[in-house]
Amino acid sequence: MNSPTIPAKAQATNSPPAPRGAGRARPRERALLVQLRLPGLDPVTELEELRLLAHSAGADACAVLTGKRDRPDVATFLGKGKAEELRDMVTSAQADVVIVNHDLTPAQERNLEKVVSCRVLDRNGLILDIFAQRARSHEGKLQVELAQLEHLSTRLVRGWTHLERQRGGIGLRGPGETQLETDRRLLRERVKSLTRRLEKVRAQRQSRRKARHKIPIPTVSLVGYTNAGKSTLFNRLTGAGVYVADQLFATLDPTMRHVSLAGNAEVILADTVGFIRHLPHQLVEAFKSTLEEVAEADLLLHVVDGSSPERREHIEQVQKVLQEIEADHIPQITVFNKIDLTGESPRLERDETGRISRVFLSAVSGAGVELLLEALSEHSRHGRVTQCLRLPPAAGRLRAAVYEHLNVVRETISDHGEWILDIELSPPDLAWLKSLPDFRPEAMLLPEECVLARTGS
Repeated sequence: MNSPTIPAKAQATNSPPAPRGAGRARPRERALLVQLRLPGLDPVTELEELRLLAHSAGADACAVLTGKRDRPDVATFLGKGKAEELRDMVTSAQADVVIVNHDLTPAQERNLEKVVSCRVLDRNGLILDIFAQRARSHEGKLQVELAQLEHLSTRLVRGWTHLERQRGGIGLRGPGETQLETDRRLLRERVKSLTRRLEKVRAQRQSRRKARHKIPIPTVSLVGYTNAGKSTLFNRLTGAGVYVADQLFATLDPTMRHVSLAGNAEVILADTVGFIRHLPHQLVEAFKSTLEEVAEADLLLHVVDGSSPERREHIEQVQKVLQEIEADHIPQITVFNKIDLTGESPRLERDETGRISRVFLSAVSGAGVELLLEALSEHSRHGRVTQCLRLPPAAGRLRAAVYEHLNVVRETISDHGEWILDIELSPPDLAWLKSLPDFRPEAMLLPEECVLARTGS
């Protein structure tokens, strides 16, 4: 697949690996953007997002065609007059590709290409192309290829229209029909192969997730609209050096790192793919295993570009995707990023129950990041209780494990040489502690028993 060069951002911390087969920079394509005003759509917002998508794919907008319709035209989506106007604009602007900011049927896409004599790409095809450029991991490449093949399966006919016969009968069975069926069979076999390979990868991911659950470390996932600054914040919190660029879908493959918090607490922070309006269904299905990292998280940090005038709409779109992947029930803290652009001061806001619900910060400058760490530490302590634990002198290995994974508030030594530990426990912590082979239930003391053990009575 052709992979246009990815423009680097001035603030980028590092660069992604070069695309496969990239020997020299490929010139950026000239794209003619098409946006119709349909009921329920904001043409200004939608068009600006289309510009960003086209730029991220490696194209520069050379012209824009807008219009208004009550409903899409069945044949060309635009209508006969607009299609002819588009043809003239393609010629005058010398466009390489036409990008329509709507979902086109295979017939509409094919008919438009006939009219304009130029490649036509709809919104789904554009986003799939961007994902193909961004995928770096083995799983990500498999997921993107599967989504592309599912999208291509409905458009396979276009390559053989000069040979195929739409209707059967004597004298109408030509080589094109045979070739088309061959291509469809090969595509189905490839889809089956990719599905089997992805099932293996998903099983491996599930095994790793189960292994993580054995250790009581909560998982926190960064979610948000694409280009909200999630990867910049992830780098600020972890120092991971994840690729950062001012473009949509700069991060595709999930990255996970440990973050140490106050009180001997820690979390696993996950950076995930950004969401967007009308995210293609094929991608949601293909990236189910990756998005499971969001659905399985203990807390979501919903990163919002506080400087964007469409931030309210972005929040709504993210909530829709979270609902689709059944992650809308997970506790959230909304992080309003980019206060360096809005002039706001770093602060915390709490809800009616007293829990931290909003954090205002700048991931670029670091202002307010310490407040987010405070919020994570407070959330990690929520639901914890202090429990007294008595360990014999021979339980040194168990004591070391407790100190490594739990928060020990106090330790004393009894007259009999036993360790008396006051530890903070959440329900997952307690389950982990009871699963250790050296643990004995009688080690857990009631408050009055703890007092007697310390006094030696």
